[in-house]
Amino acid sequence: MEQDTTKITFDDKTVYCRQGDITESEAEAVVNAANNHLWMGAGVAGAIKRKGGQSIEDEAVELGPIAIGEAIATKAGALKAKYVIHAAVMGQDLVTDKALIKKTTRSALEQAGKLSISSIDFPALGTGVGGFPIVRCAEIMIAEAMGFLKSSSNLKAVGFILFGFDSFQAFAAVLKKVEKSRR
Repeated sequence: MEQDTTKITFDDKTVYCRQGDITESEAEAVVNAANNHLWMGAGVAGAIKRKGGQSIEDEAVELGPIAIGEAIATKAGALKAKYVIHAAVMGQDLVTDKALIKKTTRSALEQAGKLSISSIDFPALGTGVGGFPIVRCAEIMIAEAMGFLKSSSNLKAVGFILFGFDSFQAFAAVLKKVEKSRR
């Protein structure tokens, strides 16, 4: 039940969003909306662990805990992606905010840069148990992606894979607004 992709292309770079299951992503890396201890319980983390295997969590936990707002990369187990980038958008209190979403998005993008990959797919960070408003999340994450891509030599595509239709619509609306403002 995947929706059409909404995207912005500039230079040789693309920012896109689509409704779907991030565990089916064909990007080189997928982002896990993680807690700072890197335990993979429910939501996106649980889906990644179920599909990709326990080894993803085991490797992540060995590298943690990390600071809230930071990100680390692990192998992707049985996923199509090569890597999972665990982005700690909140701690055990399950609280996040604009500054943390911005910093965490940037940290995940920087990990992609260190891995020299060309594509990465994100879920909406902090909007599940973190309760952050989806439209504000889309504005923050898309702005970070656009800014990062302008100076990135390897990364060519940043995607946002949204499981729910309402989340997809929010990201698509923000992307369309950004595209319109670029004209």
